[in-house]
Amino acid sequence: MNYLSPSILSADFWKLGEDIKAVEGAGVPWLHVDVMDGLFVPSISYGMPVLKAVRPHTHMFLDVHLMIEKPERYVKEFASCGADLVNFHLEATEDVKGCIEKIRATGKKVGITIKPATPAEAVEPYLELVDMVLVMTVEPGFGGQKLIPECLDKVQVIRKMITEKGLAVDLEVDGGINLDNVQLALEKGANVIVAGSAVFKDDIAANAKAFLTKMR
Repeated sequence: MNYLSPSILSADFWKLGEDIKAVEGAGVPWLHVDVMDGLFVPSISYGMPVLKAVRPHTHMFLDVHLMIEKPERYVKEFASCGADLVNFHLEATEDVKGCIEKIRATGKKVGITIKPATPAEAVEPYLELVDMVLVMTVEPGFGGQKLIPECLDKVQVIRKMITEKGLAVDLEVDGGINLDNVQLALEKGANVIVAGSAVFKDDIAANAKAFLTKMR
């Protein structure tokens, strides 16, 4: 099953609720929530108060992407604020398995993310412990960047690992995805697509529907 997960980092925060309802009304099942701390990545975005405010007003699956140092410190808080899946960077913690276990203990789904410079093989030891792998196709920290094509080769490698192990692990891509390249990402093996600026502009509902049509 393919899923579109629009990133609210690119939404208009003056009317965030309206923007979320626009994608939900278009039939989008997931919502991507980018959390940045200004340490692991240069930017600072938003955190638990925004997630807590959004949760009661949508039935969408909240895909929370922690771009923060030592994510294990805040797993319980993000889970209690309404995350359905807590996703952290392999590079951001010295205790990857411990962080996975902390997320699992909250009853939420677990995701692990790698940056463009991290090889695909780095996730292999954890594939049987997680529900999703996210491959960043741009450097994390800023929206509106162009996709790094070589990162899609890593998607292909990880999809092969997942298939060979017989696992039901979702494979997500995030960064520079638009209507022109989404099909390539799917062909490489991704089944969860994060799109920010390509969705949250002009006619949001029409953009979302165009992605959903391409992803069928």
